[in-house]
Amino acid sequence: MKPVEIGKLINQPGGFKAFIPNLFPKKGGFCFEPKILKKNNEAARLLGKLDGITKLLPDSDFFLLMYLRKDAATSSQIEGTVATMIDAIEAEVKMITKIPKDVDDIIHYRKALNYGIDRIREDNFPITLRFIRELHKQLIDKARATHFSDPGEFRKSQNWIGGTRPGNASFVPPPPDEMNKSLGELESYIHSDDLTPTVIKAGIIHAQFETIHPFLDGNGRTGRMLITFYLWKEGFLEKPVLFLSSYFKKHQKVYYEKLFGYHYGKVTDWTSFFLDGVIEIANEAINTVEKITFLREEDRKKIQILGKRASESAIMVLPRLYSQPIVNNAVVQKWTSFTRAGAQKVIDRFIKVGILTPKDKYKKYDQTYEYKKYLNIFY
Repeated sequence: MKPVEIGKLINQPGGFKAFIPNLFPKKGGFCFEPKILKKNNEAARLLGKLDGITKLLPDSDFFLLMYLRKDAATSSQIEGTVATMIDAIEAEVKMITKIPKDVDDIIHYRKALNYGIDRIREDNFPITLRFIRELHKQLIDKARATHFSDPGEFRKSQNWIGGTRPGNASFVPPPPDEMNKSLGELESYIHSDDLTPTVIKAGIIHAQFETIHPFLDGNGRTGRMLITFYLWKEGFLEKPVLFLSSYFKKHQKVYYEKLFGYHYGKVTDWTSFFLDGVIEIANEAINTVEKITFLREEDRKKIQILGKRASESAIMVLPRLYSQPIVNNAVVQKWTSFTRAGAQKVIDRFIKVGILTPKDKYKKYDQTYEYKKYLNIFY
């Protein structure tokens, strides 16, 4: 596929050049060479396999919850957040007093993902500019920020990437009037019945969104959410369990290089990189499901040999660990309605059979416990 001119640099009144997208998509759409289409077929096949194997998990919503946390942490880390998925899990149930400030980024990202899932699942809401603005509001509203980000609103002023001003920036997206025009074309493309294969189209949508850069902040995180929501909405996934943020973070420099190249017509290079990511992450997710299935059966067997009464109380706790793999006595009390002593007895049994591990073995009071083998699957 020859380079496709996505847009061009145009002089602006402020004495700098901004990137103005051409009509999108170009007349005739995108045409990809056989090796890209072959890679797309492999990506689509693995998505189908992931979808099928996920349905076999009786606790698939717990699996989804862990993936939401993982993507929330990784996508936020791409933007400079240092807090981890573990920090976020502990913060959710207030197990730590010194919560890292930037864990707020992860919590807001997960909030936006959950909002989008509910909006599509319960309201059957289409992926429109309104949906994108709503996602952004959930992501940014009352989140920590170094400058005004106008949650849920497309920008009304010029922004830029890198540098201290548009004149020395590495990339200057379109000014607001051209931005709004380009957003309208992107929305039409999302709902068009063109011949672009769905997985490739998800990648094109992400790249074009990042080219337009319609928000004052949060463009990368919002754009990465769009990939998953589009594939889910198009029926490629029963549940939104494919998240590419870990792939983009692993290859962060290349990710930015390929996006930058897309701006200037290297659509095939970006698409090839994107499909590699889908293939890699789908394979990882399939492997993760298999590991979870094996671990669950292994731990159920451990519980069954505890004796009738002990195993009955343990069965109340084990399934909950798939959604909350870091607990303390108070959490187990809440799950079981047991006394503090009764909850501790359950915890001690889980430690004895190797399911839970004290997070700090030297701590005497207010101990926290990890379902470490399960957590390790997601790292």
